[in-house]
Amino acid sequence: MKLKIIHTNDVHSNFDNFARAATIIKQQKDDNSIVLDGGDFADFKSIELQGTRGMAALELLNYVGYDALTIGNNETFNGIDTLTFMASNSPVPFISNNLLKNDRTEIAGVVKSTIIEKNGLRILITGSSPDLDVFNEGLGVHMLSFKESIKTEIKRNEGQYDLCILLSHIGTYEDVPLASEIPEIDVIISAHDHKLYPAAKIENGTIMNSAGNYAEHVGIVELEISDRGVELTHSETIATKEYAMDEGVIGILKENKAMAIEVLSQPLYNLSAPLWHDVIEENPITNVIADGLRDLLGCDIGMINSGIVNAGAFDFISRKKLIEICPSPLNPTSFEVKGSDLREALEQTLDVQVCLADGRGPGFRGRFVGRLHVSGAEVIHDGKTVHEILIGGEPLDDDKWYSVASSDYLQRGSGYPSLANNRNVAYRAEEIKDVIQEYAAHSEFVESAMLNRWNVLSEVNL
Repeated sequence: MKLKIIHTNDVHSNFDNFARAATIIKQQKDDNSIVLDGGDFADFKSIELQGTRGMAALELLNYVGYDALTIGNNETFNGIDTLTFMASNSPVPFISNNLLKNDRTEIAGVVKSTIIEKNGLRILITGSSPDLDVFNEGLGVHMLSFKESIKTEIKRNEGQYDLCILLSHIGTYEDVPLASEIPEIDVIISAHDHKLYPAAKIENGTIMNSAGNYAEHVGIVELEISDRGVELTHSETIATKEYAMDEGVIGILKENKAMAIEVLSQPLYNLSAPLWHDVIEENPITNVIADGLRDLLGCDIGMINSGIVNAGAFDFISRKKLIEICPSPLNPTSFEVKGSDLREALEQTLDVQVCLADGRGPGFRGRFVGRLHVSGAEVIHDGKTVHEILIGGEPLDDDKWYSVASSDYLQRGSGYPSLANNRNVAYRAEEIKDVIQEYAAHSEFVESAMLNRWNVLSEVNL
């Protein structure tokens, strides 16, 4: 009995590439095929998803003919209500054997596994979602042990299937331990760490494959299933870049984008003054974020990097503008850091090359790291050197621990490594774009954002 598994993972709403992947999937599909996704298909940086509560993603999956997908971390980033809405309305099973709401109840629409019959072959498909540790509470989720959850699903479906496939959004580094510990798994389609396998691997009899990310490749795994077991007969990962874009995908995206733009373009309020932006120079929109974070989290200072936004905001605020200028799904985060580490970061940000460094990191959707902006602090400098730092009007004490309202990006030390030397970290469920929406509505915060916190040392002539 033959089975062809066609799969994607970590598409992250890169829909131009996905339109090419759809062409490959259609060419590869036959009567012995199933189509699977390993998670992080729906990334809410996409206007099409934001404006349709994820329904655009469901239309794409259904149109291309997916049989199942597992829930990655990005499917949870727009909130548990959006995930519930998507899973409850999806014609394609949303699978996670270890994901619950934070009250330990099940998420409506999410299934722990599904059994697909293909030409008499009964295929058990289960999937595991990643444990985001300290971020779980803010996202409103609770994670069970993925290993125990996989074992439970295999035991629960014992005698009802002929082949077991795991959609693992845990990362390829878990493949070998899982193959060793749970030999009942025949195939692992892996995701989360964006690894690209040129061809499938076999470990302890378990077949493993991963198709990279961003729909740049489509994975193919062909099997022969008989009384002798499961045999890998062919595998490859096909690059999508040379393929034509599927017209049906283009049409779905066009229609959903038009609907989303109409919904998201409605003005929320008018701005009392323009909030311009610059990656290197101090600017009001980044100051609004710093002030808003400090007020929201009640810390000694607010601190944020200007790379968190891509542009300024003028005239009015809408959800469409917020998604465009601040696409990163980063969260307001409080932590404590010593004065000496604060000083190091603030001194470092005067270096233009640091500000213009590649800002890539988990959850970051900008291009550059950008300059640090502060609230509740004043930095006196000469353009090259920091001469004095005042926190609440008092000189910074290198040995004192200060509470900082920031983002999880800076808390991890991204761009400014000294900030990773922190303690007492707490995360909020909101995103940085939500801070802009809330605080740019208040004229007093807009006016305050116009005041510089980075001041050039005055020259005194005697």
